[in-house]
Order: sequence, then C-alpha cells, then structure tokens
Amino acid sequence: MTDVTRAEVCTVAVAEAFRGAGEILVSCFGTTPAVGARLARMTFEPDILMTDGICSLVQNVDSVSGEKIEPVIEGWTPFRSIFDLLWGGRRHVMMIASQIDRYGNQNFACIGEHAKPKAQLLGMRGAPGNTLSHRTSYWIPNHSPGVFVEKVDVVSGVGYDRAAELGPRTARFHDIHRVISNLGVFDFATPDRRMRLASLHPGVTVDEVVGKTGFELAIDGEVPETRKPSEEELQLIREAIDPKGFINKEVRS
Repeated sequence: MTDVTRAEVCTVAVAEAFRGAGEILVSCFGTTPAVGARLARMTFEPDILMTDGICSLVQNVDSVSGEKIEPVIEGWTPFRSIFDLLWGGRRHVMMIASQIDRYGNQNFACIGEHAKPKAQLLGMRGAPGNTLSHRTSYWIPNHSPGVFVEKVDVVSGVGYDRAAELGPRTARFHDIHRVISNLGVFDFATPDRRMRLASLHPGVTVDEVVGKTGFELAIDGEVPETRKPSEEELQLIREAIDPKGFINKEVRS
C-alpha cells in the first residue's frame, strides 16, 4: 500500500465514526472531520445528509481544498428545521474539544475559572443541547494532558456522569460516540462509561497515549491498530476531497 500520513489515518477514523449512521444530518468542525465525513458519504455511508453550510442539503460532495463545484440541491433546511432534526436525535455532530475528561464532559468555553478565565474561547455555543439531544463525537488534533484532563474547567458538552444525574427522560438521546485524536480512537464502551482506548494509530504506543492523558484510561488487553485507508480512499482524499493536503497541516504526529 502507498505510504499514508497520520492525518489520513485520522481521516479514515473520522469516517468510521459515521459508519451505520444511515439518513441523518452530519455536522463537522475542523478540517479533518470535514474530509472524513465527505469520505464516508462517498464510500460506505451514502445516505448521510450534508448541507451547503447555509440552508440546503446537497447531493454531491464538494472539495475541502480543491476547486468548488456547483452544488446539486436535494432539500431545503432553513434554520428552524435544523432544530427538528437536532431535538429528535437525527443528527451526529463532531465538535472540537479544548478540554475533555474521562466521562466525556467537554469544554471549549474558557480556560481557568469561569468568573475570571485565563483564556476566553468559543463559549458554550450549542454544545449543551447537542450532547443531550443527539449523537456527538469529538476531534482533538493535538493529544496532550492539557486537553485530556482530570476535570474540565467549564462543562460545555455533557458527559456520561452528568447525563446520568439528569435521568433518562432528559438525556434520552445522549450518546458520546467517539473521541478521535492524533494518537488514537477512544470510546466509552465500559460498564461505568469511562473513556476507553479503542485503537492506536500506526506507530503510536500505549505508553505514549497514557503519558499524554491526564486521567486513567480504560484499556482492555491488547489494543488494536486503527485501520489505514484503502487505495480507493487515498485516491478520494488526495484527488477529490483534499487535493491541497489541508489535513496534513492540522494533524501533528
């Protein structure tokens, strides 16, 4: 197989997060998630819905870094209809996390005390509603103890421990599906819903991940390797979706 970059492995891991999604709306933050979602749509998950970023669902998949194509509109999604999909669990969003803890509580509001933060970030945005209303995943391009923390400074996105306190009616669609970083893939497939190391990207060791994580990860025996892209997937990434290689500027090895 042609040599692949870490960014391309991450892109395939993102695409795999949408496997089996069916006809739901997919929303992504970050270059790698945008490329990964398009890759899933063009290969094994053709029914996922993607927008033009304004008010329409598009049938064809646009390039992230290449020449823009004329969109083929297949549906109208004004702002109010997004909430119908969102509140009904018919959406999968992949957000970025400035901090995340072992139960999937996420912060991209500020660093430090909320009353007087050291750094002001995006704010709460739609994270509280997203995490309680539909499937949510996270993309973290630089895995470090400053991001994977024992306790987030502010809870923007709701994790499994807090969702459990709210009760099943409030959090009926709560589902933190995957966390994908430049080192590996993580899920919450544990009895107590703690973050688990699901796979390691090629060339990454368990010790490296543990050393860059600020809390104890659940690790079940021998950790598998994240799959590499196929030749077909590589061709789609490099020639159709991201010909200028923007993902390689976002991902650090």
